[in-house]
Order: sequence, then C-alpha cells, then structure tokens
Amino acid sequence: MGALAILLFVLVFILILRGYPVAFTLGGVSVLFCLVVCILFPDVMRFADFKLLPSRFMGTINNYVLMAVPLFIFMGIMLEKSGLAESLLETMAILFGKFHGGLAISVVVVGALLAASTGIVGATVVTMGLISLPTMLKRGYKPELATGVIASSGTLGQIIPPSVVLVLLADTISSSSRGGVQVDVGSMFQAAMLPGVLLVLAYIIYIVFITKKHPEWAPPIPQDEIDAYKLSGFVGKLIKAFVLPMFLIVAVLGSIFAGFASPTEAAAVGALGAIILTVIQRKFSMSILHEVMQETMKLTAMVFFILLGATTFTMVFRTLGGDDYLVSLITSANLSPMMFLALVMVILFVAGFFIDFIEIIFIIVPVVTPIFNVLEVDMLWVGILMAMNLQTSFLTPPFGFSLFYLKGVAPPSITTAQIYKGIIPFIIIQILFLITLILFPNLLYVFK
Repeated sequence: MGALAILLFVLVFILILRGYPVAFTLGGVSVLFCLVVCILFPDVMRFADFKLLPSRFMGTINNYVLMAVPLFIFMGIMLEKSGLAESLLETMAILFGKFHGGLAISVVVVGALLAASTGIVGATVVTMGLISLPTMLKRGYKPELATGVIASSGTLGQIIPPSVVLVLLADTISSSSRGGVQVDVGSMFQAAMLPGVLLVLAYIIYIVFITKKHPEWAPPIPQDEIDAYKLSGFVGKLIKAFVLPMFLIVAVLGSIFAGFASPTEAAAVGALGAIILTVIQRKFSMSILHEVMQETMKLTAMVFFILLGATTFTMVFRTLGGDDYLVSLITSANLSPMMFLALVMVILFVAGFFIDFIEIIFIIVPVVTPIFNVLEVDMLWVGILMAMNLQTSFLTPPFGFSLFYLKGVAPPSITTAQIYKGIIPFIIIQILFLITLILFPNLLYVFK
C-alpha cells in the first residue's frame, strides 16, 4: 500500500514537471489512480472511500482561515493601483540618493514596506521594475545589481507578514498534522516578523559592502537634483509616503498581534484600508475597482482549484497509507530530526527550481508534516523555515516567477543572463539566513 502511495506521488510530480495544469493533475490523476487501485486491489481501497471526498471539499471551502487569502490578494492589488509605491520610491530615493548604492537601498526599504502592506510578489516586482529600474540604469547602475535588488526585494512579501504563503502554510500544516498539532496564522505572522526584518538588513548590508568595493556600480544622485526635489514640498511628501502605508500595516498586523482581530478579520480591515488609501491618493474609480475584483477572482480561483486538487491527492495518499509508509521509512533509517529537516529543506529548494510555491505547499508539505510530528519537531519553526525556503523559488531559474515578472517590464537592453547573474548573491544570502534560522530558532519567538 505504501509503495502505491509513493508511486502516486512520483507520477503527479512528473506530470506537473511536464507542464500539465497543477489543479487538474493533482485531482484527476489521484481519482484515476484510486479507481485503478480499487479495481486491481479491492482489499487495499474500496469505492466507498470516495464518499469521503465531498465532505473534504466542503471542509476546505468552508475553512474560515482561508477566507483571508482573497482578502489579502484584494488588498495587494488595490494598493498597486493606488500609486503609493511610486511616491514611496521617489521619496526614499531622495533620502538615500546621496550615497553610493542609495537607490538600491531605497528599493529594498520600499520592497519591505510594500511586503508588509500587500504580500503580493508579482505586484511589487512589476511596480518597482517599471518605476525604479529605468532610473537606476539611467544613473549608471550595473544592470546585474539593479535587477538583482529589484527581484529579491519583491519577494520579501513571502516572509514579511501579512503573507499569503504564511496563511497557506499554517492551514496546510494544521490540516496535515497528527495528534491535533495546530499552527495558527497569527503565530506564523508573529514568528516571521524578526526574520523578515533581519533579511532586509542583510540585503542592505550586502549593498553597502558591494558598493564600497565597487563604487562605480552604483553612483549617487547629484546633490543639485536632490536639492531641487526638496524645494517642492518634500516634508509633506515624506509624511504622506510613510504615514499611509504605516497606517495600513498597523491596522492589519497591529490588530492581529494585539488580539483585537483574527487574521481573517484583519484581512478584511486591510482590504477596506486599501480602498480608503486609493481614494486618498485620488486613484479610485469604479473601473479600477472592477479590475481589482477581476484579478482577485482569477488568483483566488487558481489557489482554490489547486487546493481542492491537493485535497483529493492527500485523501488518496493517506488512504493508501503513504504517510505511515514514509514515517516507517524515516524511523527505520534512524534519521535524526535535524537530518530529516535538512533533507526536506534540500527537497524544497530543488523543487523551487521547477514548480511554484503553491504547488510545493499543497504537494510536499502534507507529506512531510506527519513525519515531523512523529519526530516531535516544532511545526511553527518548521513552517517559517519552509516559508523562507519557498521564497527562493521565486528567484531560482529557470522558473523563478520574480525573474519572469522583471523580464516582462525590463527595457530591451536587459538580458535574461544579466537578471540570472544579478540574483545569485541574494539567493546565497537567503540560504545563509535560512541556515542561521536553523541554528538559532529562538529568533522566531522574540515577538511572542
């Protein structure tokens, strides 16, 4: 039975790598595989097992926690339309522009603020690519440095709350755990705060170091341009650029951490706050609202179709005893918890080269979670490590989505090779930081 479950896992993984639609591959292959097993091995699986599937579907659709996903998506897309990113980038560029690498530092800071406001990687990368990349190239920045900074800063929304990745991870870990082990979204958000901030600092430290060593890679903005910009109501622009996004960050994360609202309720507050900020920016219109709602519906439908397919896969995999089989394999191999954790981290990193984070969460996480439970590993810690690892999936070629987003809006002079070269130092930083979190797990509990 366990061997059949592993065969199903391998078959699904191969078909996804071949480019078949994820949602229908997960669900369709699992159902067909189940039918074949019922016919060939009736003592292993019976047709009556299919009766469990509708109740599992309804349990997923009625999941209150997952309501936060469309609300956070709506918030991120609406903020993209508000124009806040543009005003933030302009203001931060003037603040740091007189230093070598100042523009790059401003992109990292803005990426962090947008991550804490939206959590949507595609919107952040595209916005910063359109606004800051032409400016950085015009200022004489090395293309590899400019593209690397923008692509990596855009992925900060994966680890800095509120993050859709953290919501999906918390729900998947809780639903896959044995013995009632639960990881709630609020705890994931709290645990991810300090690692997110430290990763931002690591990016900035690298930029300062590399521009000290190679100042010609990142020239400063001439002082006369900075002075000219400051003459035209700079203080008001500065206040507006920071106060508005901070208002949203405090409203969403503050309400969660203070215990006033659940993550789902805070997501609703954030969605409303994004509309208010767009109105303040005088960018709101019914056409904008219609466009944001359509994009939200498309992204939400994609996530939930994959989730329903993953629910089918998980049911068949568990009915075949796949989780028990893997647990017995790991325990018989005498792998220590740290060795198994290292193995899972390597698998997640390699999988990130070929499939995106949603597929990894719904395929791999339910399979390994029961084993972590048996090994008595802290699943909150594992969840944050997974989120940090999945962040690299946006940056690793050939299928790094952040790289695709940036290439799509970059000037024709920017080659794919330059984008790939530029991202390598930031991938190394993320790997080193992931190792740091493994060695010092207490970093996750500073805000607890």
